[in-house]
Amino acid sequence: MILLLAIGFLAGVITAVSPCVLPVLPIVLAGGSAGGTPRRPYAIAAGLVLSFTIFTLSASALLSALGLPQDTLRNVAIALLFLLAATLLVPRLGLVIERPFVRLSRRPSGDLGGGLVLGLSLGLVFVPCAGPVLATVSVLAAEHRVGLRLVLLTLFYAAGASAVLLLVAIFGQRATRRLRQTRAWWRPALGVVMAGAALALVFNVDQSLQTRLGSYTTALQRHTEASAYATKHLSSLRGATGGVTLKPKTARASRSNLPVYASAPGFVGISHWLNTDGRPLTIAGLRGKVVLVDFWTYSCINCLRTLPHLRAWYAAYHKSGLEIVGVHTPEFAFEHVLSNVESAVKRLRIGWPVALDNEYATWTAWSNQYWPADYLVDQHGEVRAYSFGEGDYAKTEADIRQLLGISGRTTAVANLTPTEQQTPETYLGPARFDPTRYVGTKPVDGREVDYRLASRVPQNDISFGGNWTLSGQTATAGLGARLDLHYHAKDVYIVLAGRGRMAVTRDGRPLETIDVDGARLYTVLSSNATTDGVLEFAPAPGIRAYSFTFG
Repeated sequence: MILLLAIGFLAGVITAVSPCVLPVLPIVLAGGSAGGTPRRPYAIAAGLVLSFTIFTLSASALLSALGLPQDTLRNVAIALLFLLAATLLVPRLGLVIERPFVRLSRRPSGDLGGGLVLGLSLGLVFVPCAGPVLATVSVLAAEHRVGLRLVLLTLFYAAGASAVLLLVAIFGQRATRRLRQTRAWWRPALGVVMAGAALALVFNVDQSLQTRLGSYTTALQRHTEASAYATKHLSSLRGATGGVTLKPKTARASRSNLPVYASAPGFVGISHWLNTDGRPLTIAGLRGKVVLVDFWTYSCINCLRTLPHLRAWYAAYHKSGLEIVGVHTPEFAFEHVLSNVESAVKRLRIGWPVALDNEYATWTAWSNQYWPADYLVDQHGEVRAYSFGEGDYAKTEADIRQLLGISGRTTAVANLTPTEQQTPETYLGPARFDPTRYVGTKPVDGREVDYRLASRVPQNDISFGGNWTLSGQTATAGLGARLDLHYHAKDVYIVLAGRGRMAVTRDGRPLETIDVDGARLYTVLSSNATTDGVLEFAPAPGIRAYSFTFG
């Protein structure tokens, strides 16, 4: 546990040096310079540790009790940033707002009370980037499983972040001493910076900054809170979640001879529900129905190929008692965005309930490991069958019909699951990059590099050319960017984000240009027979490429 707490502390330090902490830096600088005592920055740091720990562990329960949406904290934080900026730009407004707190903020004890109050308020304004440690804390807090170990981990995480911000506050205090002669312009300047930071949050510029500048923290996370040791012990902290054990435990006396695997764990940690008018669903509330729980994500081609079968089953058996619940557990960062998922659900004609499992809480509760994965739950809430990946559609439909007690004609949807050997899924970002299938200039993580295409690309390999920035899950195109892929498949797909055009050639002959208009899966080519060739892509600067999939 001691080593895990040390990892939690380092995770907090990493958070405090990442771009997502930029919005609070002006507040910390201003707070450190506001008082005269050298101990004021330490009071701010102590208040932040205390407030962040308490608020993080209780926020989920508080928001649920008040019936508030999960983005309330971000909205309140942005409002506070604007308010604090206004107090720096208009000192009289600051006096009005501070008047109720005068006794707390101007104690004879050297202004420690005011520093502590400011630190306590930063617990709400400080919204760090979520890594494995914070994700574990958030999920357990949301599930009301707050114990001593979780409190200690949260404290150490907050202490790590506060240690860095303490240095910033000390710097602000010392800088102010040197700028006493120009203090009249110093505070308004901080107000402008703070207002700019709040405006950036409104337009999600902070997310763009994290994407462009956050690769160094990704590398640090990989060796700390995402290490094998941390993963193992964070899983232990999360404890048993009642996941599905895929070994039959009994046979139920019913019209079905399917085995019983486990009681269905349910849907936990869901941020939003689609196609339910916002109403959350529960396994208990679905008793009496046969429920197909489908884990998917909207840019996964394997998941998309299952949708025609799901649509056919929903149309044929929904009136007979079948309910499908799509658990959307994102693979890429852009798949966390509610509006992106809403657009995909509409575009893909998904009419059944969809749960947004952004924190992997339901994924973990079901002990799931696959996209797509389907679990069939009977009328009593027991898991009776499962299927991982594509292709097992006939058996899944037969199991549905058996549990519903239906006979007669089955649905008729072509099985498009590839049966021939093909190029495996290929990731382009360094987070999941396979160096054994790459030729050319050595890939560099986290900075802009001018690459040289390999003169020959072996089958299933890729090569970068021109200017690229590889970071996290993405490869972002720069000037003259090129990407070669030697594929072997019928169909080729690529996950892209951004806006612009991408020219494509196959063995030197031009194919249809791809118009990139958002973050989703794009079809490069589709044919009736397996082909083998080299595709060369020429994306416009700024286009982000994630992965290739094949059919």
